[in-house]
Amino acid sequence: MRLPPAVLASAEEVLREILRFTAPADTTLSRYFKDHPRLGGRERGAIAECIYAVLRNKNFFTEFSEPNGGATMRRLTLLGLADAVGIDALPGLSEEEVEWLTRMRDIDRSLLHKSLRTNMPKWLWEKLAEQYGEEEALQLADALNAPAPLDLRVNALKADRDKVIEQLAQAPIVATATPFAPLGLRVLKKPQLQNLPLFKEGAIEVQDEGSQVLAQILGARRGEMVVDFCAGAGGKTLALGAQMRNTGRLYAFDVSEKRLAKLKPRLARSGLSNVHPVAIAHERDAKIKRLTGKIDRVLVDAPCSGMGTLRRNPDVKWRQPVEAIAEMHAKQVSILDGAARLVKSGGRLVYATCSLLNEENDAVAEQFIANHPDFQLVPMSQVLAEQKIDLEMGDYLKLLPHRHQTDGFFAAVFERKPMAKAAPADEPSEDEAGSKAED
Repeated sequence: MRLPPAVLASAEEVLREILRFTAPADTTLSRYFKDHPRLGGRERGAIAECIYAVLRNKNFFTEFSEPNGGATMRRLTLLGLADAVGIDALPGLSEEEVEWLTRMRDIDRSLLHKSLRTNMPKWLWEKLAEQYGEEEALQLADALNAPAPLDLRVNALKADRDKVIEQLAQAPIVATATPFAPLGLRVLKKPQLQNLPLFKEGAIEVQDEGSQVLAQILGARRGEMVVDFCAGAGGKTLALGAQMRNTGRLYAFDVSEKRLAKLKPRLARSGLSNVHPVAIAHERDAKIKRLTGKIDRVLVDAPCSGMGTLRRNPDVKWRQPVEAIAEMHAKQVSILDGAARLVKSGGRLVYATCSLLNEENDAVAEQFIANHPDFQLVPMSQVLAEQKIDLEMGDYLKLLPHRHQTDGFFAAVFERKPMAKAAPADEPSEDEAGSKAED
């Protein structure tokens, strides 16, 4: 079934705006659809998939769109739509355009130069090749340039994973259990979930399996005091609250009231009453200071470059300059330092990012340990064994899309060392006893 001719014009119009990279692609798309309410669901889906196809394949598409006839923006739009819905669904094509799109579709990309195959800025490709080696970096790039699956988390307070699979099948929606997250589901295709009773009742939430694993490794327990330090819209907050079985006290901190506002309807659906959203000005806000040394577990899912989420947000790689990575590192170190003050003796602190870059990951963790002798690193292999998660890791969690079929995530777990017990007042210390013995 062919798309209406207006779809091509609309896709070209919004693509032109998005390629200026003045705002996130999803924000621009949402605004465009709001301004054009006559576009139907099928048309909106095709336009959105077209945009993301162009962003994922920008270097490759641009290379073959500029030379020899045809307006570049139209050719980019045609490539994106052909990738999204197939050539046969495109309206108003000339014979030359059909022939050109067919040739493009049949190109073996594995034979292309790395700059075209990876579809990354030069600086990003060089960093990944240095970290992972060129062969694995190519596999990683291929995975990052493929669309992400739709993952769900089952709310254990309201539903059972096996029963949810059965209920989704009646929709009909095919879902399978994720291999690592004990409450995760992976859904084939991308169905509309908002009108499903399971979604409205809070039995399921959209959340990547990697994000679910991050929440799991914090190990939050019933009755504890827990902080989600950079809560955002609260995906991991909801997972933590369910792990705590709606007991204890769970603080959701964030510097953005707008992001925290998105948590409120999700909280209402979830049935959780142990979550306390708190807007803060910065990582040393007085609202944080009063909790110093009182918290059992703190999760710091720090602001980062987002390079691990390129399957979902491919525009990020084009909007982030290399200089931003050093700025991110400094911000991450400061946030982690601020959050560490909350952790009580014997408590745990988890530092996490959705980045693939060492500067934002290993380097931050190593700097934290060097600057905080009162903390010790807990090997991730030990943490995963405690949580019965079947993943092989060393000191850190490093989830990668080409290995684990999740977004790219990093995490390190630290534990505050127990405080040394003070000697009783009526007994001399070891130093004093030694002095008296010498006397």
